[in-house]
Amino acid sequence: MDKGRLKNFKENYKTSYLAGRFEQLFKEETELEKTISENKELAELGKEDLLRIKEEKETVWNQMENIVKEDEKEEKFPNEIILEVRAGTGGEEAALFAWQLARMYERYAQKVNWQFKNVYESKSSLDGYKEATFEITGEGVYKKLRFETGVHRVQRIPATEKSGRLHTSTASIVILPIVKKSKIEINPADLEVEFSRSGGAGGQNVNKVETAVRIVHKPTGLDVRCTSERSQQKNREKALAILSAKLQVLQDEKEASTESGNRKSQIGTGNRNEKIRTYNFPQDRVTDHRIKESWHNLPGILDGEIEDIIELLQTKEHGEVVEGE
Repeated sequence: MDKGRLKNFKENYKTSYLAGRFEQLFKEETELEKTISENKELAELGKEDLLRIKEEKETVWNQMENIVKEDEKEEKFPNEIILEVRAGTGGEEAALFAWQLARMYERYAQKVNWQFKNVYESKSSLDGYKEATFEITGEGVYKKLRFETGVHRVQRIPATEKSGRLHTSTASIVILPIVKKSKIEINPADLEVEFSRSGGAGGQNVNKVETAVRIVHKPTGLDVRCTSERSQQKNREKALAILSAKLQVLQDEKEASTESGNRKSQIGTGNRNEKIRTYNFPQDRVTDHRIKESWHNLPGILDGEIEDIIELLQTKEHGEVVEGE
Protein backbone atom coordinates (compact mmCIF):
# COMPACT_ATOMS: atom_id res chain seq x y z
CA MET A 1 0.00 0.00 0.00
CA ASP A 2 1.32 3.44 -0.99
CA LYS A 3 0.68 5.44 2.21
CA GLY A 4 1.53 8.77 0.55
CA ARG A 5 -0.90 8.09 -2.29
CA LEU A 6 -3.59 6.98 0.16
CA LYS A 7 -3.10 10.21 2.15
CA ASN A 8 -3.74 12.20 -1.03
CA PHE A 9 -6.88 10.18 -1.72
CA LYS A 10 -8.14 10.88 1.81
CA GLU A 11 -7.60 14.63 1.34
CA ASN A 12 -9.49 14.68 -1.97
CA TYR A 13 -13.22 15.10 -1.31
CA LYS A 14 -14.00 13.04 -4.41
CA THR A 15 -12.07 10.01 -3.17
CA SER A 16 -12.16 10.41 0.64
CA TYR A 17 -15.09 7.99 1.06
CA LEU A 18 -13.37 5.33 -1.08
CA ALA A 19 -10.12 5.88 0.82
CA GLY A 20 -11.95 5.16 4.06
CA ARG A 21 -13.36 1.97 2.57
CA PHE A 22 -9.90 0.96 1.38
CA GLU A 23 -8.45 1.41 4.89
CA GLN A 24 -11.27 -0.71 6.31
CA LEU A 25 -10.58 -3.48 3.79
CA PHE A 26 -6.85 -3.29 4.50
CA LYS A 27 -7.54 -3.73 8.23
CA GLU A 28 -9.86 -6.70 7.55
CA GLU A 29 -7.25 -8.27 5.28
CA THR A 30 -4.48 -7.87 7.87
CA GLU A 31 -6.60 -9.37 10.65
CA LEU A 32 -7.73 -12.30 8.49
CA GLU A 33 -4.17 -13.07 7.37
CA LYS A 34 -3.08 -13.08 11.01
CA THR A 35 -5.96 -15.40 11.97
CA ILE A 36 -5.13 -17.81 9.13
CA SER A 37 -1.45 -17.89 10.03
CA GLU A 38 -2.23 -18.67 13.68
CA ASN A 39 -4.95 -21.24 13.02
CA LYS A 40 -4.26 -23.60 10.12
CA GLU A 41 -7.69 -25.19 10.50
CA LEU A 42 -9.30 -21.90 9.41
CA ALA A 43 -6.99 -21.48 6.42
CA GLU A 44 -9.32 -23.10 3.89
CA LEU A 45 -12.37 -21.29 5.24
CA GLY A 46 -10.58 -17.93 5.19
CA LYS A 47 -9.13 -18.20 1.69
CA GLU A 48 -12.38 -17.24 -0.02
CA ASP A 49 -12.92 -14.24 2.21
CA LEU A 50 -9.31 -13.17 1.75
CA LEU A 51 -9.65 -13.39 -2.04
CA ARG A 52 -12.88 -11.34 -1.92
CA ILE A 53 -11.23 -8.64 0.20
CA LYS A 54 -8.19 -8.43 -2.07
CA GLU A 55 -10.39 -8.10 -5.16
CA GLU A 56 -12.52 -5.36 -3.59
CA LYS A 57 -9.38 -3.57 -2.41
CA GLU A 58 -8.03 -3.57 -5.96
CA THR A 59 -11.36 -2.35 -7.34
CA VAL A 60 -11.57 0.52 -4.83
CA TRP A 61 -7.96 1.55 -5.49
CA ASN A 62 -8.52 1.58 -9.25
CA GLN A 63 -11.67 3.66 -8.78
CA MET A 64 -9.69 6.26 -6.84
CA GLU A 65 -6.92 6.29 -9.45
CA ASN A 66 -9.45 6.79 -12.25
CA ILE A 67 -11.15 9.68 -10.44
CA VAL A 68 -7.81 11.44 -9.96
CA LYS A 69 -6.80 10.81 -13.58
CA GLU A 70 -10.06 12.37 -14.78
CA ASP A 71 -9.42 15.39 -12.56
CA GLU A 72 -5.89 15.76 -13.94
CA LYS A 73 -7.21 15.45 -17.48
CA GLU A 74 -9.82 18.13 -16.83
CA GLU A 75 -7.17 20.34 -15.25
CA LYS A 76 -5.20 20.21 -18.49
CA PHE A 77 -8.25 20.34 -20.75
CA PRO A 78 -11.06 21.94 -18.71
CA ASN A 79 -14.68 21.57 -19.77
CA GLU A 80 -15.37 25.28 -19.45
CA ILE A 81 -13.94 28.12 -21.49
CA ILE A 82 -14.47 31.80 -22.18
CA LEU A 83 -14.57 32.77 -25.85
CA GLU A 84 -13.84 36.41 -26.62
CA VAL A 85 -14.45 37.91 -30.05
CA ARG A 86 -13.36 41.41 -31.01
CA ALA A 87 -13.69 43.33 -34.29
CA GLY A 88 -10.34 44.28 -35.84
CA THR A 89 -9.58 46.35 -38.93
CA GLY A 90 -12.48 47.01 -41.27
CA GLY A 91 -15.04 49.06 -39.37
CA GLU A 92 -18.63 47.81 -39.62
CA GLU A 93 -17.60 44.94 -41.88
CA ALA A 94 -15.18 43.72 -39.20
CA ALA A 95 -17.92 43.94 -36.56
CA LEU A 96 -20.32 41.95 -38.75
CA PHE A 97 -17.61 39.33 -39.32
CA ALA A 98 -16.99 39.16 -35.55
CA TRP A 99 -20.71 38.46 -35.09
CA GLN A 100 -20.56 35.72 -37.75
CA LEU A 101 -17.63 34.05 -36.02
CA ALA A 102 -19.47 34.09 -32.69
CA ARG A 103 -22.51 32.56 -34.37
CA MET A 104 -20.29 29.92 -36.03
CA TYR A 105 -19.04 28.76 -32.63
CA GLU A 106 -22.56 28.90 -31.18
CA ARG A 107 -23.91 26.70 -34.00
CA TYR A 108 -21.03 24.26 -33.51
CA ALA A 109 -21.70 24.19 -29.76
CA GLN A 110 -25.32 23.28 -30.49
CA LYS A 111 -24.21 20.42 -32.76
CA VAL A 112 -22.02 18.87 -30.05
CA ASN A 113 -24.42 19.59 -27.15
CA TRP A 114 -22.36 22.23 -25.37
CA GLN A 115 -23.89 25.09 -23.42
CA PHE A 116 -23.26 28.49 -24.99
CA LYS A 117 -24.00 31.56 -22.89
CA ASN A 118 -23.60 35.28 -23.56
CA VAL A 119 -21.54 36.97 -20.85
CA TYR A 120 -21.12 40.45 -22.35
CA GLU A 121 -21.61 42.14 -25.71
CA SER A 122 -21.02 45.55 -27.26
CA LYS A 123 -22.74 45.95 -30.62
CA SER A 124 -22.05 48.16 -33.62
CA SER A 125 -24.68 50.27 -35.39
CA LEU A 126 -25.42 47.39 -37.80
CA ASP A 127 -25.70 44.85 -34.95
CA GLY A 128 -22.24 43.42 -35.47
CA TYR A 129 -19.95 42.84 -32.49
CA LYS A 130 -17.40 45.46 -31.49
CA GLU A 131 -16.57 42.93 -28.79
CA ALA A 132 -18.35 40.10 -27.04
CA THR A 133 -17.66 37.45 -24.43
CA PHE A 134 -19.24 34.00 -24.21
CA GLU A 135 -19.08 31.12 -21.77
CA ILE A 136 -19.03 27.63 -23.33
CA THR A 137 -19.38 24.52 -21.19
CA GLY A 138 -19.21 20.92 -22.32
CA GLU A 139 -17.07 17.81 -22.54
CA GLY A 140 -13.83 18.41 -24.44
CA VAL A 141 -14.57 22.08 -25.12
CA TYR A 142 -11.07 23.42 -24.44
CA LYS A 143 -9.36 20.46 -26.07
CA LYS A 144 -11.30 21.14 -29.28
CA LEU A 145 -11.37 24.93 -29.40
CA ARG A 146 -7.95 25.81 -27.98
CA PHE A 147 -6.56 26.26 -31.49
CA GLU A 148 -9.02 29.02 -32.39
CA THR A 149 -7.13 31.83 -30.67
CA GLY A 150 -5.73 34.33 -33.15
CA VAL A 151 -6.68 36.75 -35.92
CA HIS A 152 -9.32 35.57 -38.38
CA ARG A 153 -9.44 37.39 -41.73
CA VAL A 154 -12.37 37.71 -44.13
CA GLN A 155 -12.21 38.67 -47.82
CA ARG A 156 -15.52 39.53 -49.46
CA ILE A 157 -17.60 42.24 -51.12
CA PRO A 158 -19.76 43.81 -48.41
CA ALA A 159 -23.47 44.26 -49.11
CA THR A 160 -23.00 47.99 -48.54
CA GLU A 161 -20.20 48.24 -51.12
CA LYS A 162 -21.66 49.91 -54.24
CA SER A 163 -18.55 49.69 -56.41
CA GLY A 164 -18.19 45.91 -55.90
CA ARG A 165 -14.69 46.16 -54.41
CA LEU A 166 -13.28 43.25 -52.41
CA HIS A 167 -12.73 44.18 -48.77
CA THR A 168 -10.41 42.57 -46.25
CA SER A 169 -11.40 42.77 -42.59
CA THR A 170 -10.31 41.01 -39.43
CA ALA A 171 -11.65 39.86 -36.08
CA SER A 172 -9.75 38.28 -33.22
CA ILE A 173 -10.71 35.25 -31.17
CA VAL A 174 -9.31 34.42 -27.74
CA ILE A 175 -10.03 31.11 -25.98
CA LEU A 176 -9.56 31.24 -22.20
CA PRO A 177 -9.67 27.95 -20.23
CA ILE A 178 -11.44 28.20 -16.87
CA VAL A 179 -9.58 25.93 -14.46
CA LYS A 180 -10.95 24.88 -11.07
CA LYS A 181 -7.65 25.34 -9.26
CA SER A 182 -6.15 28.58 -10.53
CA LYS A 183 -2.50 29.24 -9.73
CA ILE A 184 -3.02 32.97 -10.13
CA GLU A 185 -3.33 35.05 -6.97
CA ILE A 186 -5.13 38.36 -7.40
CA ASN A 187 -4.54 41.14 -4.89
CA PRO A 188 -7.86 42.90 -4.18
CA ALA A 189 -5.94 46.20 -3.93
CA ASP A 190 -5.04 45.82 -7.61
CA LEU A 191 -8.69 45.81 -8.67
CA GLU A 192 -11.00 48.64 -9.64
CA VAL A 193 -14.60 47.40 -9.53
CA GLU A 194 -17.58 49.20 -11.04
CA PHE A 195 -21.26 48.29 -10.96
CA SER A 196 -23.94 49.45 -13.37
CA ARG A 197 -27.39 48.54 -14.60
CA SER A 198 -27.45 45.69 -17.06
CA GLY A 199 -29.15 46.10 -20.40
CA GLY A 200 -29.29 42.37 -21.09
CA ALA A 201 -31.98 39.75 -20.74
CA GLY A 202 -33.03 38.54 -17.34
CA GLY A 203 -36.36 40.03 -16.43
CA GLN A 204 -37.66 43.36 -15.15
CA ASN A 205 -35.38 43.41 -12.11
CA VAL A 206 -32.24 43.46 -14.23
CA ASN A 207 -32.56 47.11 -15.28
CA LYS A 208 -33.53 48.40 -11.81
CA VAL A 209 -30.56 46.94 -9.90
CA GLU A 210 -26.89 47.50 -10.61
CA THR A 211 -26.00 43.90 -11.50
CA ALA A 212 -23.51 44.49 -14.33
CA VAL A 213 -19.88 44.30 -13.23
CA ARG A 214 -16.71 45.77 -14.70
CA ILE A 215 -13.34 44.88 -13.18
CA VAL A 216 -10.10 46.58 -14.16
CA HIS A 217 -6.81 44.97 -13.13
CA LYS A 218 -4.66 48.07 -12.56
CA PRO A 219 -1.18 46.50 -12.96
CA THR A 220 -1.99 45.09 -16.42
CA GLY A 221 -4.89 47.29 -17.55
CA LEU A 222 -7.01 44.21 -18.26
CA ASP A 223 -10.70 45.07 -18.43
CA VAL A 224 -13.37 42.40 -17.77
CA ARG A 225 -17.13 42.89 -17.94
CA CYS A 226 -19.97 40.53 -17.06
CA THR A 227 -23.71 41.10 -17.42
CA SER A 228 -25.04 37.56 -17.85
CA GLU A 229 -26.08 36.79 -14.28
CA ARG A 230 -29.03 38.21 -12.36
CA SER A 231 -27.08 39.05 -9.23
CA GLN A 232 -24.19 41.43 -8.74
CA GLN A 233 -22.28 38.82 -6.73
CA LYS A 234 -22.49 36.15 -9.43
CA ASN A 235 -21.40 38.59 -12.12
CA ARG A 236 -18.48 39.62 -9.92
CA GLU A 237 -17.45 35.99 -9.37
CA LYS A 238 -17.62 35.23 -13.08
CA ALA A 239 -15.67 38.40 -13.95
CA LEU A 240 -12.95 37.40 -11.47
CA ALA A 241 -12.77 33.90 -13.00
CA ILE A 242 -12.33 35.46 -16.46
CA LEU A 243 -9.70 37.88 -15.14
CA SER A 244 -7.81 34.97 -13.56
CA ALA A 245 -7.87 33.11 -16.89
CA LYS A 246 -6.59 36.21 -18.73
CA LEU A 247 -3.75 36.67 -16.24
CA GLN A 248 -2.83 32.99 -16.61
CA VAL A 249 -2.64 33.40 -20.40
CA LEU A 250 -0.38 36.44 -20.00
CA GLN A 251 1.90 34.45 -17.68
CA ASP A 252 1.97 31.49 -20.09
CA GLU A 253 2.87 33.79 -23.00
CA LYS A 254 5.65 35.38 -20.97
CA GLU A 255 7.09 32.00 -20.05
CA ALA A 256 6.82 30.76 -23.64
CA SER A 257 8.68 33.81 -24.96
CA THR A 258 11.65 33.10 -22.68
CA GLU A 259 12.01 29.53 -23.91
CA SER A 260 14.06 28.32 -26.86
CA GLY A 261 13.88 30.43 -29.99
CA ASN A 262 13.06 27.35 -32.09
CA ARG A 263 9.37 27.90 -32.71
CA LYS A 264 7.80 24.48 -32.68
CA SER A 265 4.24 24.90 -33.65
CA GLN A 266 2.19 25.25 -30.70
CA ILE A 267 -0.96 25.55 -32.68
CA GLY A 268 -3.05 26.17 -29.67
CA THR A 269 -0.85 28.18 -27.36
CA GLY A 270 -2.57 31.23 -28.63
CA ASN A 271 -0.58 34.06 -30.05
CA ARG A 272 -3.45 36.51 -30.15
CA ASN A 273 -1.80 38.68 -32.82
CA GLU A 274 -1.09 35.86 -35.25
CA LYS A 275 -3.18 35.66 -38.41
CA ILE A 276 -4.35 32.07 -38.32
CA ARG A 277 -7.17 31.76 -40.85
CA THR A 278 -8.68 33.43 -43.93
CA TYR A 279 -12.32 33.16 -45.01
CA ASN A 280 -12.37 33.96 -48.76
CA PHE A 281 -15.93 34.40 -50.04
CA PRO A 282 -15.26 34.82 -53.82
CA GLN A 283 -13.35 31.51 -53.83
CA ASP A 284 -15.65 29.78 -51.29
CA ARG A 285 -12.56 28.79 -49.32
CA VAL A 286 -11.30 28.77 -45.74
CA THR A 287 -7.53 28.47 -45.28
CA ASP A 288 -5.70 27.80 -42.04
CA HIS A 289 -2.25 29.35 -42.45
CA ARG A 290 -0.58 27.41 -39.64
CA ILE A 291 -1.09 24.02 -41.27
CA LYS A 292 -1.47 25.29 -44.86
CA GLU A 293 -4.77 23.50 -45.42
CA SER A 294 -7.98 24.71 -47.08
CA TRP A 295 -11.65 23.74 -47.02
CA HIS A 296 -14.60 24.71 -49.21
CA ASN A 297 -18.30 25.20 -48.39
CA LEU A 298 -17.82 28.52 -46.60
CA PRO A 299 -21.56 28.98 -45.83
CA GLY A 300 -21.63 25.58 -44.11
CA ILE A 301 -18.48 26.35 -42.12
CA LEU A 302 -19.93 29.65 -40.89
CA ASP A 303 -23.04 27.70 -39.92
CA GLY A 304 -20.97 25.64 -37.48
CA GLU A 305 -19.66 22.83 -39.69
CA ILE A 306 -16.09 23.13 -38.40
CA GLU A 307 -15.50 19.59 -37.12
CA ASP A 308 -13.15 18.75 -40.04
CA ILE A 309 -11.02 21.81 -39.31
CA ILE A 310 -10.88 21.05 -35.59
CA GLU A 311 -9.99 17.39 -36.15
CA LEU A 312 -7.18 18.19 -38.59
CA LEU A 313 -5.69 20.76 -36.22
CA GLN A 314 -5.69 18.17 -33.45
CA THR A 315 -4.05 15.62 -35.75
CA LYS A 316 -1.37 18.08 -36.85
CA GLU A 317 -0.60 18.94 -33.26
CA HIS A 318 0.91 15.52 -32.63
CA GLY A 319 4.56 15.61 -33.60
CA GLU A 320 4.40 18.09 -36.46
CA VAL A 321 6.06 21.48 -36.68
CA VAL A 322 3.80 24.20 -38.01
CA GLU A 323 5.22 27.46 -39.19
CA GLY A 324 3.38 30.59 -38.15
CA GLU A 325 2.21 33.04 -40.79
